[in-house]
Amino acid sequence: MHATQLTQAPVSVTREMAAALPKLAQIAKSKGLALHHLGAGYPHPEVTDPTAFLAHKDAYYAHLGQTTGTKAVLQPLYGYTDTQGALRTRELFANIYGADFKADLAPEHLIPTVGSTGGINLLCSLFERSGNKVAYITDAPTYAGFLARASLYQKARIYSVEMDNEGPDCEALAAQIRQARADGYDVAFYYTVPDGHNPGGISFSAQRRQEIIKVLANADVLLVEDAPYSYINFEAPEARPLPFISLAPEQTVHLFTASKIGLPGPRIGFIYTEATLTIAGGAKVPLTQLLMTEASADFLMHNPEALCGFESFLLDDQFKPRESLWPVAEEKIRVYRENREILLSTLAEKLGDTPELFGWTTPGAGFFSVFTLNHPSIRCDKAFTERLVAEYGVVTIPTFSFFPADARVRNPKAGLNQLRLSFCYSEGTGAARRAELGAASQAFARAIRTECGL
Repeated sequence: MHATQLTQAPVSVTREMAAALPKLAQIAKSKGLALHHLGAGYPHPEVTDPTAFLAHKDAYYAHLGQTTGTKAVLQPLYGYTDTQGALRTRELFANIYGADFKADLAPEHLIPTVGSTGGINLLCSLFERSGNKVAYITDAPTYAGFLARASLYQKARIYSVEMDNEGPDCEALAAQIRQARADGYDVAFYYTVPDGHNPGGISFSAQRRQEIIKVLANADVLLVEDAPYSYINFEAPEARPLPFISLAPEQTVHLFTASKIGLPGPRIGFIYTEATLTIAGGAKVPLTQLLMTEASADFLMHNPEALCGFESFLLDDQFKPRESLWPVAEEKIRVYRENREILLSTLAEKLGDTPELFGWTTPGAGFFSVFTLNHPSIRCDKAFTERLVAEYGVVTIPTFSFFPADARVRNPKAGLNQLRLSFCYSEGTGAARRAELGAASQAFARAIRTECGL
């Protein structure tokens, strides 16, 4: 074959660990060790049983057949559909999701995507189409899926911003935007996961969100809010910060996925924005319009089974629109809240006596806590996490690989004292789930104490 100008993007540490895990697991098994899952960010099988979902969807189809006629309803869905999907699905979602998060959502601004990852791809593709040098602003650390997609474009460069426990450093955020433009890049947007940050293990404070909005408004930069954990929130309802789409809809691009509240398999998501973009020639165009053009080149029609199934998810047992998805979410939050408490209480009990060595985040949402290990002779790199599996049967993910390249230039040790601990997944359910996560947390604490010589 002829040579091309394609380059190989680096493989993420999560994929490297997945590839290495079978061999490491065999080593652990040969030593009589059980495998403890604190690495994968998978939705728990206890909250992703498809049985009730499928039964409800089938009942909805039967209901449509009795009330409207199955053919009349389904024939348009299985024909050449609008790239935006069925209007009724978008109306239902806009009303329910908007009410849950105090946002006045317009159905005409909703575009279905293949999960929130599909939304990331759509946005990057849109801004890369010009052929110009493109800058993406993001957090240090940031979501590995975003890094993988943004790095595919050879004229793209990522400018990252360090975070504290409330969110990104806003002075650094403004400075990175200025630097990117001074370097000759078109700044596409600032990408973040403000609730249940992956892998940061934090949620942005209400005050920091306002500061971010001010910085981006002054710089005329879009904010891309990835919200996979919008409904996996452990705070009291009155304490939950509003999402950016509620605070600044004209400046925000919101990415929703049903993977965490519903089922991951169907890959249902939506991208929503009320922003406008100035295009070549100076005209201002609704961003939705540009995204629609991009979407139709990517996926002209959507899976009717997936969208209709999601529509049924938005209806109660009488097939009336739900007033809220929070009661549905609470069934899942209960499991993750228990898991989070098991992990955090074990860390406090077993490692809380040496705060100068160990620390961890208390996530207000999401699946992860970031564990900090300040031991002078230990680097939390790939070799260390592989050792934790082979010697102790404990699966974790090192945080260093979630840092963009520029962050590692600023600080070559970035993330090398941290591990991302996942409390979302185990193989068992109910009492077995609690026992497995307890055993995993205990095994991790023992491993860390042993490695530190305590």
